[in-house]
Amino acid sequence: MTSLLHRSSRIPSIAAFCLLAGFLVLLSARGYAETTPLLVASSLLMFGCCWASAIHLLGSRAALALVLIAMSAGWLAEQLGATLGWFFGDYHYTDVLGPRLLAVPVVIPMMWFALSYCGYVIANLIVWQAPDAPEGSRGMAVLMAVVGAMVVTCYDLGVDPYMVHVLKAWIMTRTDGWWFGETIEGFAGWMIVAFAIGLPFRLLLRKRPAAPSHPATTRHVLVPLSVYAGLMVFQVCLGYPHEARTIALFAMGFPLLTAACGLLRWRAARRQDVPAADGAGTAAMPVALKEAA
Repeated sequence: MTSLLHRSSRIPSIAAFCLLAGFLVLLSARGYAETTPLLVASSLLMFGCCWASAIHLLGSRAALALVLIAMSAGWLAEQLGATLGWFFGDYHYTDVLGPRLLAVPVVIPMMWFALSYCGYVIANLIVWQAPDAPEGSRGMAVLMAVVGAMVVTCYDLGVDPYMVHVLKAWIMTRTDGWWFGETIEGFAGWMIVAFAIGLPFRLLLRKRPAAPSHPATTRHVLVPLSVYAGLMVFQVCLGYPHEARTIALFAMGFPLLTAACGLLRWRAARRQDVPAADGAGTAAMPVALKEAA
């Protein structure tokens, strides 16, 4: 029975890596022929990959909670945006992103979950040097939700012109021309929606902490980082206009690299409990920050 439970616990881990591999392959294929089937398939794989990863890092209950919060808030915000012009400005979706639920393509709420999950893990690695956030004050939860929302919005800085001008995934009916001919109002919308996803989830974890079945390992933490890195590389190689490629490199590269530094400190703390170069124990870093919060 113990062996069976151990094997079953590996299913989310194996699924995460298989789906990640498929996502990266399709993401590369999109560079040669950007079509609706490839877009939908890569989005579905990204969603599945991140959900499987979240189950491993957070536990099935917390992972499902994030899925429900992100998809509900993401769909509602996009529906209000596409019909009433809220949050992102006046726009409407085309048929490029595939089937819709009312005015919103089905893959859009899935992408909100995947990006929010990546933002959650990256924000934790930047601040806590750990993939999971320790319990803290409500004020700290608010600040961490802002950090996560900024990580998510960094993705939109480079992808927005590409989606509008190259893919024509949606049409902006009103622009101010401040961002490569498009509106900058959308970035405020991205911050608001990503924050509206991240804050309830973090507050929920204060009451019901994540309960993964097994301790996180470095390779599992690399899954959301790889998704974010893959999206960044795609923008750097194919972003439009060319100026957006440099923007994507620095906008997404900075949080990615700082998260990688946090990952290395977290891994070192798990391997050996020795003083860090600054004289403080690496393992004590999250505890000290928690007490300060």
